[in-house]
Amino acid sequence: MCGIVGIVGHAPVNQQIYDALIVLQHRGQDAAGIMTCHEGQLFLRKNTGLVRDVFQQRHMLALKGNMGVGHVRYPTAGCDSSSEAQPFFVNSPYGICLGHNGNLTNAAELAEVLIREDRRHLNTESDSEVLLNVLASELSRAGKPRASATDIFTAVTQVYRRCRGGFAVVAMIVGHGLLGFRDPHGIRPLVIGRRESPHGPEYMLASESVALDMLGFTLVRDVAPGEAVFIDEQGRMYSHQCAPSTRHTPCIFEYVYFARPDSIIDNISVHKARLRMGDLLAEKIRRTWPDHDLDVVIPIPDTSRSAAVQVAQHLGIKYREGFVKNRYIGRTFIMPGQEQRARSVRSKLNAIDLEFRGKNVLLIDDSIVRGTTSAQIIDLAREAGAHRVYFASAAPPVRFPNVYGIDMPAASELVAAGRTEEEVARLIGADRLIYQDIDDLVQACLHHDALVTEFDTSCFTGEYVTGDVTADYLARLQEARSDMARARRRQLHKGSLKAIRAV
Repeated sequence: MCGIVGIVGHAPVNQQIYDALIVLQHRGQDAAGIMTCHEGQLFLRKNTGLVRDVFQQRHMLALKGNMGVGHVRYPTAGCDSSSEAQPFFVNSPYGICLGHNGNLTNAAELAEVLIREDRRHLNTESDSEVLLNVLASELSRAGKPRASATDIFTAVTQVYRRCRGGFAVVAMIVGHGLLGFRDPHGIRPLVIGRRESPHGPEYMLASESVALDMLGFTLVRDVAPGEAVFIDEQGRMYSHQCAPSTRHTPCIFEYVYFARPDSIIDNISVHKARLRMGDLLAEKIRRTWPDHDLDVVIPIPDTSRSAAVQVAQHLGIKYREGFVKNRYIGRTFIMPGQEQRARSVRSKLNAIDLEFRGKNVLLIDDSIVRGTTSAQIIDLAREAGAHRVYFASAAPPVRFPNVYGIDMPAASELVAAGRTEEEVARLIGADRLIYQDIDDLVQACLHHDALVTEFDTSCFTGEYVTGDVTADYLARLQEARSDMARARRRQLHKGSLKAIRAV
């Protein structure tokens, strides 16, 4: 999962892209980058780290131009150097830089074809670089000194023909404009914003509508699944349906965890979806545990607050904030590696003893993935004096790998894989565990004006909407992207650095 943004304006866009990336920082804390274009010249700054650390004043002053793209990276395969930070760039044809959110399920096969048949060089193992080179290869087939919007849409049509998986893309084409497109299932989000200026309209593409709000752009609409949008340097927007959308299935985990509550994705308010998750979770607790002995409902900050408020209200028990969060620690789930995630839990949260001492506490979280964080939080509650600690998840059990850009690559790392709720409760140390039902989760995310009727729920159900995920693919994914594989890559990277320094 990553955050992407692109702006075409009539004034310098460097500060606006920076501000948008700050708002999208929750989508990736591993690396950040901005590339701008001014009179045909490109300016780039990217590195590992948070947005505020990557960009200093001298970097911002160097990012000239009225058009640019930005990216914050959340690693599904690790990012040990700035070479894998985005945007990526190729100089032919025209000069294209690209930011990508998602994951290609056929990246390995595409890489082989690109090298063997398209004669293109790949400098990293990133599927984003693969996607960029596929786009560049197809755009070069036009063979023109300047491509029209039709030529660009023809190239994107071929990208859809070749690439599979979940992806949202912003790409800046030098001398042409800004391109955005979204996978045919609409798994990963991408929205369009417009703002009027004295010199004409300005456009923005972003992962979430909240980035548009803070910069004064009006949400026009979501990019449709299989649609490409092109905004030229004069601020004229063109769109074309480049691939048929047979099933519009956005990732339901956006609403559970990733997106900010003040965002609207596919005409669904993330905040209201989480409120409804709490409503339905409370109904299940009442139905399956009518004689509960709960004294207080406490959310695990921040994502579960909306659901926890509703649970407490419907059950008629107190809602309390029992944990103080250190806001200078990143989101634990998207940290690269289980060891770092585990170390960060206690430095991120501290319990307020008086809210726990002698009480039967119901902790509410948005989901349970690996279980290690949940176990440590339950330990914190017991250390604070809780009599009994119950745990409820606003999402169903995560039992299957996610292959569309979320860091759930190996079933062996998922605490609920192959286990019952009772077994998971014992592993994390809860006196009782309640999961949301999958049908209730889907119902919580729908409403009468929603632009979708179904979602990608593969991490809960094992049903992959792209239809190309096999057992062999999942085995290769586990081998390449497990925490153990990442640890090996980090050791190799450190060894390479030592060898370079020795020389």
